[in-house]
Amino acid sequence: MAEQMNIADELLTSMEQAVGIAEGTVKPGRIWTPPEINVADIRKRTGLSQVRFAARYGFSTAAVRDWEQKRRTPEKAARTLLMLIDKEPQAVERVLVGA
Repeated sequence: MAEQMNIADELLTSMEQAVGIAEGTVKPGRIWTPPEINVADIRKRTGLSQVRFAARYGFSTAAVRDWEQKRRTPEKAARTLLMLIDKEPQAVERVLVGA
């Protein structure tokens, strides 16, 4: 659980830094790289099939399948979104419904 909070805290800090950089109130610092993740585990925790998971979160079904079969690795931005889906799925849903 402590590791999950650490990742969530680091992600939140990174997002706050990104907003500050975009607003010009923060100078760019270190570049954060999301860790390797297990896409299949994240998807299974949502209870969705590959097709429904891809459709709900804007991924291609082929990408989800390739990530799960380790033929491809999600890009940094996709890994960040996948981490959010895993840790704060309700927040992601609120953002996507409002978009």
